[in-house]
Amino acid sequence: MTMSSAPQPAAESRPDDPESLEAAAAFVEEAAGNEDPPAPITGVGRLLGWIIPANLGIFLIWGAVPGILLPQQVTLLFGEADKVANLAIVATIGAFCAMIAQPIAGQISDRTRSRFGRRAPWIFLGALAGGLSLVGLAFADSLVGVVIAWTLVQITYNFAQGPLSAVMPDRVPLKRRGTFAALSGIGLMVGALGGQVVGSLFFESIAAGYLTFAAIAIVVLTLFIVFNPDHSSKDLPVEPFKLGDFLRTFWVNPVKHPDFFWAFTGRLLLYTGYFAVTGYQLYLLTDYFGVERPQDVIPVLGLISLAGILIATIVSGPLSDKLGRRKIFVFASSVVTGLAFLLPWVWPDVTAWMIMTFISGLGFGMFQAVDTALMSEVLPSAKSFAKDLGVVNMAATLPQTLAPGVAGAIVLAFGFAGLFPVAIVLSVLGAFAVWPIKAVR
Repeated sequence: MTMSSAPQPAAESRPDDPESLEAAAAFVEEAAGNEDPPAPITGVGRLLGWIIPANLGIFLIWGAVPGILLPQQVTLLFGEADKVANLAIVATIGAFCAMIAQPIAGQISDRTRSRFGRRAPWIFLGALAGGLSLVGLAFADSLVGVVIAWTLVQITYNFAQGPLSAVMPDRVPLKRRGTFAALSGIGLMVGALGGQVVGSLFFESIAAGYLTFAAIAIVVLTLFIVFNPDHSSKDLPVEPFKLGDFLRTFWVNPVKHPDFFWAFTGRLLLYTGYFAVTGYQLYLLTDYFGVERPQDVIPVLGLISLAGILIATIVSGPLSDKLGRRKIFVFASSVVTGLAFLLPWVWPDVTAWMIMTFISGLGFGMFQAVDTALMSEVLPSAKSFAKDLGVVNMAATLPQTLAPGVAGAIVLAFGFAGLFPVAIVLSVLGAFAVWPIKAVR
């Protein structure tokens, strides 16, 4: 299918309209990520509104648990002396499983045939199973138990997050993707940072925090599905599953799909640098900056970062739509985020960390607002949007796999100050990785 023959988006369409079903089927069979999808059943406007709470529900968990509640749980269970090593074990195993889970969830979602579409069943089941996994984590009292429960949390919520991420290439026209990505980024970053703020309120009652975040995710994701129904996928053909083809998708081929490769690499580098530092925020505050009550400082840091992210996101996403350009925003965001880490490196004071938090918020907000739209436009085929986005999101989850172990080794060898130059170099390299992309300006 060429750009000129792609289904033209309309304001909305009926779920039982034969023409709408035919257009949806043709899109899945023939289109790529840089083509307009059929109109959503309830219109694009409703999707724009609901993507914020949907992402918020998931990313409250990613903000509160790995950065606040899980480190505190590890400290309480195993003591101060072994907290860095034990947290590295828990986080690395969980993130590795999450990295594998999203492409698998995407493959299953792409191949799902139901009257509710390809995505809705897994968004709901992932949220439900994730809630049960958080309950298990709340009552885990051994290292093995924590590892198993946190791994299940990572896997199950990625089964919801993977199909949710495919909503943009599935339903959003190209000219609205920067705006959609910006709103998605607002939900993501407000959730991640709001999770830090709200999570700090449960610093002394970790189990209650886990149960609260589980309930929020189930409610908002269920409402997203109800108010944004998808076209039926019952009559779509199913291609034979080939294990070899699926395993090869974990390798991003730089020759066959160079734009996809460079977009993946840029995200991988930036996220690795970012998580190498932020993943140890609690311990940086206590052991590097000497903060006695980090639970009092973390909410302030969350609000500071949120301010920077909202400013950058609100401006960058719609502006990238208007200019028709993505790469310059992704480049600038990576440079800003990397350079922000200079401050606490040369000035080891909590004030420097606060300033860095705002500046990196600007950079990361710009990145989240535009990079998601850029990624959606380099996807090879509508048949495998969720699976390919799962592979793309490995660039976000792989750093969470690598960063705890690598960063832990850096801390043990060079102290916490050693994290900052590594983060700077990786972030700046991530900026330059987007320039070879040709399909997107």
